[in-house]
Amino acid sequence: MSKAKTNRIIKRIVDAAMTVLLLCLMAYQVTGEMAHEWIGISMTALVILHQILNRKWYGALFKGKYNPYRRVTTALNLLLLCSFALTAFCGMSMSSYAVPFLYGIAPVFFVRRVHLSISHWAFVLMGLHLGMHIPAMTAGLRLKERTKTILTCIFTCIGGIGLWLFVRNGMPNYLLFRVPFAFLDYEKAGWLVFLENLLMQSFWAFAGTQAGRICRHAAQKKAAKKNLLLPAAALAASVLIGIALTLLFPAAEGFASFGNADWSEPQAESEENAASADSCVEL
Repeated sequence: MSKAKTNRIIKRIVDAAMTVLLLCLMAYQVTGEMAHEWIGISMTALVILHQILNRKWYGALFKGKYNPYRRVTTALNLLLLCSFALTAFCGMSMSSYAVPFLYGIAPVFFVRRVHLSISHWAFVLMGLHLGMHIPAMTAGLRLKERTKTILTCIFTCIGGIGLWLFVRNGMPNYLLFRVPFAFLDYEKAGWLVFLENLLMQSFWAFAGTQAGRICRHAAQKKAAKKNLLLPAAALAASVLIGIALTLLFPAAEGFASFGNADWSEPQAESEENAASADSCVEL
């Protein structure tokens, strides 16, 4: 086996491990605080390893031409790296188990809120990042057009369900800093938590896949650009399915608003305990 092929396999393994760990990090109510912190440390180590394995990519950052696909993937990779770095920093700043000696290196009342929001941005960006690479990874499969159409229809529906769960679970509120705590359901079965996280990740991976195809088709000759409408239509259909499900099964009420949240002063311990009793915990 050639060195290049070995490196590709190692990269795929690291990517898969990072995806699994990210799904575990998003399942705080299943893992608990101590495991959550150690999983976060493992994730940080894998992110560093991922950057080392991709050092040649950084060396070529200012070389060559930038087509639409390369521009989008470069911006996405850099945003994802920043989100991982900020999430790790904030997590370590309020660590009680993994790296307790770093506790308080930044104001805990501030990094708690930043960690909550940026970790969800990392979740979204990770899905898009994976999706953008799927067209290249599956290019060698040589699937029939009928098979591709069937798979696209299946993943369009799965993505729509994922978008509905994303909205129903209040993820947009976390992305926009609208709530200071994560509202978690501790009575939900662990397998269901992971399944929902996987479905939500699937929507963003599907969106990234279709965006990658659009970028690739845009760089083709005019005779082949008719395919540009197919991934756009698939993504639009997935979004419509998500909207329809959201209207039929709306999200539960109860999220605190950005205006009502106290961002200027740390919370008292008694207030935090009361919030925890209402299934409102810090990530």
